[in-house]
Amino acid sequence: MNDHYDVIIVGSGAGGGTLAHRLAPSGKRILILERGDWLPREIENWDAAAVFVDNRYVSTDRWYDEHGEPFQPQIHYFVGGATKFYGAALYRLRERDFGELKHHDGISPAWPIDYRDLEPYYTQAEELYQVHGARGEDPTEPPASAPYPHPPVSHEPRIQKLFDDLTQVGLHPFHSPSGILLDEAEPASSPCIRCATCDGFPCLVHAKSDAEVVAVRPAMQHDNLDLVRNAVVRRLETDESGRTVTSVVADVEGVEQRFTSDIVVISAGAANSAKLLLASANDRHPNGLANGSDQVGRNYVFHNSRAFLAVSTEPNDTRFQKTLGLNDYYFGDADFDYPMGNLQMVGKSSAPMYRGEKPIQTKLAPTFALGDVAAHAIDFWLSVEDLPDPDNRVTLDRDGNVVLSYTPNNQEPMDQLYRRVKKHLSHLGMDRHHLIPRDVYMKNDIPVAGCAHQAGTVRFGSEPETSVLDTDCKAHEVDNLYVVDTSFFPSIGAVNPALTAMANALRVGDHLLTRLG
Repeated sequence: MNDHYDVIIVGSGAGGGTLAHRLAPSGKRILILERGDWLPREIENWDAAAVFVDNRYVSTDRWYDEHGEPFQPQIHYFVGGATKFYGAALYRLRERDFGELKHHDGISPAWPIDYRDLEPYYTQAEELYQVHGARGEDPTEPPASAPYPHPPVSHEPRIQKLFDDLTQVGLHPFHSPSGILLDEAEPASSPCIRCATCDGFPCLVHAKSDAEVVAVRPAMQHDNLDLVRNAVVRRLETDESGRTVTSVVADVEGVEQRFTSDIVVISAGAANSAKLLLASANDRHPNGLANGSDQVGRNYVFHNSRAFLAVSTEPNDTRFQKTLGLNDYYFGDADFDYPMGNLQMVGKSSAPMYRGEKPIQTKLAPTFALGDVAAHAIDFWLSVEDLPDPDNRVTLDRDGNVVLSYTPNNQEPMDQLYRRVKKHLSHLGMDRHHLIPRDVYMKNDIPVAGCAHQAGTVRFGSEPETSVLDTDCKAHEVDNLYVVDTSFFPSIGAVNPALTAMANALRVGDHLLTRLG
């Protein structure tokens, strides 16, 4: 292993893993420091009780809320990061999401770059992550310079009926953009088998387009890239001027080690990237590394989300359910002049997932057996933008633990969106009395425990006084420090953030290749 690297990347998820893939062919010496290990391939990968009830793969981290109460965040530390468990819904932000948008509760700020700046990288990210989709169905979709690289994932019969019914009432459902390694034309050789254990599960057969499978493993074919697993990065050290990171200090399987490089890139997730910068305070950076603006850790966002299931008289034998989306209300409608958000399917629920879920047990049991509920349920997810608030933030307590202070905002658009969806579903034969909230994704004591879409704590901008990073995602105050996870987001929009993180990592990768020469 090399003693000194050109680039060290902290984290191997949507940002870090994608960046490593972009840099690896250059011949530059690259080191990935990953907090976790390879996710074990075992039958429990596809066991709903193990994944959702026993929390087999969830970190044992304890974070604290603003009142000092501990909670277990739904966070995973493995090669590939959060993408090992994501639903692989790979949406572009809408073009208007990059500008200032007036919401019910305030303003979603403009980004310092335009959609046009990111569009070529969205196209490259869709190619790398083998996204399946269909242009022209979603009325809010932004301009694209190329078609999706793969055809849309077909709807199974029950979802196709829902698609047709929604269309008949004047809505515009579309095939959800999906990153899976599926070949429906040649099913005998397709890695993906369209199983029901995808969204929220790790893929036992490596057929999900996660960062490990499509980015890190291919990057490791290059001899110039090293991966060190089980490496918990504790702090970054700088020279006396405070302008250059000189070493990355990590505990590697319990032993402290120092790593050096010309450039350091953080991609540890919005909460942990902020934690690392705050923990790296020194004489030149007394409030945390690169935190002269006092913006590190602030403006934490993670989407206002609501999961629910609709119980229909018709059975739903769908296995791969996450194929339909709806954005008709993304920017509002004639009766509500503010953005609402996105509706999409989530993975098909099963009886073991309901164990301990009070809404389902209370509202349906003992009227229905849980197996009957699963057999007749269609599962939905609503996502609405929460607005950046400087007081929604990550700080550290005296022991260096994450303290996540969060007060919900922009709640009315969720109620408006849910009301419209509920109305449509009741007209389509789904009993309005049996739209049941689900807490499988947010089953801990406070909503912020469900942090899959966390973003915004190290935002980029053109003004050092109000941002941490410049438009290349380099720290304003540190010449060789970059951040490429969703921390850089000034706002989060209302669609899944993963593809934007991937596209931006490719954009920053091109910048670094030019800088490295």
